[in-house]
Amino acid sequence: MKKRKGVSLQTKIIVLIVAIIMTIILVLTGLFAKIEYEQTKTNMGTLALQVANTVSLMPSLRDAFKEDDPSAVIQPLIEKVRKDVGAEFIVIGNSDSIRYAHPDENKIGKKMIGEDNDRAILHGESYISEATGSLGPSLRGKSPIFDINGDIMGVVSVGFLVDDLKEAAFNNIRTVLVVSAGAILFGISCGVLLAKNIRKDIMGLEPYEIASLYHERNAILSSVKEGIIAIDGNGLITMLNPAAQNILNIEKDGLNKKIESVIPDTDIYRVLETGEAEKNLDVMLGERRVIVNRTPIIKNGQVAGVVASFRDKTEIDEMVNTLSEVKQYSEELRAQTHEFTNKLYVLSGLMQLGKYDEAVKMIQNESGNHEHMQKIVFEQLADSNLQAILLGKMAKASEKKINFTIDADSRTESLPAHITISHLITMIGNIIDNAFEATEGKCERNVSFFTTDIGKDIVFEVSDNGDGISDSDLEKIFVKGFSTKAEQGRGYGLSLVSQTIHQLSGHLEVYQKDDGGSVFTVFLPKEVKE
Repeated sequence: MKKRKGVSLQTKIIVLIVAIIMTIILVLTGLFAKIEYEQTKTNMGTLALQVANTVSLMPSLRDAFKEDDPSAVIQPLIEKVRKDVGAEFIVIGNSDSIRYAHPDENKIGKKMIGEDNDRAILHGESYISEATGSLGPSLRGKSPIFDINGDIMGVVSVGFLVDDLKEAAFNNIRTVLVVSAGAILFGISCGVLLAKNIRKDIMGLEPYEIASLYHERNAILSSVKEGIIAIDGNGLITMLNPAAQNILNIEKDGLNKKIESVIPDTDIYRVLETGEAEKNLDVMLGERRVIVNRTPIIKNGQVAGVVASFRDKTEIDEMVNTLSEVKQYSEELRAQTHEFTNKLYVLSGLMQLGKYDEAVKMIQNESGNHEHMQKIVFEQLADSNLQAILLGKMAKASEKKINFTIDADSRTESLPAHITISHLITMIGNIIDNAFEATEGKCERNVSFFTTDIGKDIVFEVSDNGDGISDSDLEKIFVKGFSTKAEQGRGYGLSLVSQTIHQLSGHLEVYQKDDGGSVFTVFLPKEVKE
């Protein structure tokens, strides 16, 4: 399935900037348009009222009202004034609102429209009104015409059409729109530059690519078995994977803490200072011995932090020991083959010498001993891994002249899946080998093995007739490196036994027999809770 690409960072930034600028422009333009329209309306209304007041005081206008045909005098006079002041109309009416002057001469003699003359004709007021006349909706300045006695004999109406007001306001807004268009272009240019600068800082990646890398990084860090920890230039922990938390036995709150508060006496600062990587260092982290690799994080030619990876050397040692045990069993089986080959040669010699009775007796002795032991192994122990280990130990015991017996009451079904052959080799193999070694120097070397799975636990028990373990040594035999032997490279077997049993949620008991020798008993639960 093809991965769908997301919207680019540049597109997002440009769209965001344009949206912000457009929103601001629309809000401010609307506000400015309203203010401009109201201001223009006020100015034109004031102008209309001033013109109306001025015209009403013209002596020639008053005298014309006394003529037999006032319109003949007033119409040309008022039209000249209208054109000079730029008004849409100037209408002169008598006290009955009959027109004496109008831009459209055909409407002279007819009654004025709008019904907004009462305040001027009846009350003598000068005012601004808005009404719909013969030319359409208009803003008007009204002023009464008084005679020499102070009586009202007519009205002057000076008007500007509302459409003209809107056009005048829009003409003023055009400049704002031009500036707004320039602001949008400037915003787009800034958005492009900002996006390029941000992408430069994030190595040319898009946000969806960074998110994908982040999820992949988390998946990788969670899947690797090596512990990984990263610090910044100030020594603060910036990254800690689950394996590192497990090895260091710390929680997630280790993030953003000083590295020395989590790993005391760490040498990671050395890499931060020198900028030189360190590989395959054998160090102690708490009670664990680990192999550490440290790599500096270089940014702009400077050391910006350090990434350290480490793996538990104990696991490596356990693997090496397990492989060593497997190799040992292979050698023991090879020794068993060699021993039986020698016995076949002896039988062949007896047969050639005609000593048939001695040959039959030898075969009966050998077959009797092995048949009894193998019957227990193959008929009472159903687990093939356990069978293989015991057969190997039987061969080794035969080679070393040790009387190794398997209790006739031993009986188990197939072992649970969580108990692997590696676990069995580490536990049973090491305990039986220790028992063999414990019988060295004895005239009769006896080691016995017993197992059962009755109940909720699987029990393995190994007994020997050696000298036993002193009380002082009993507390130390499971400590790594401790051994009652003076040889180098010993003291790891029982330590691995203890770790493996603990890993399987089991426990181990050791006690001394009254007649000498030791008994090791392992209890392993059949079911282990996560």
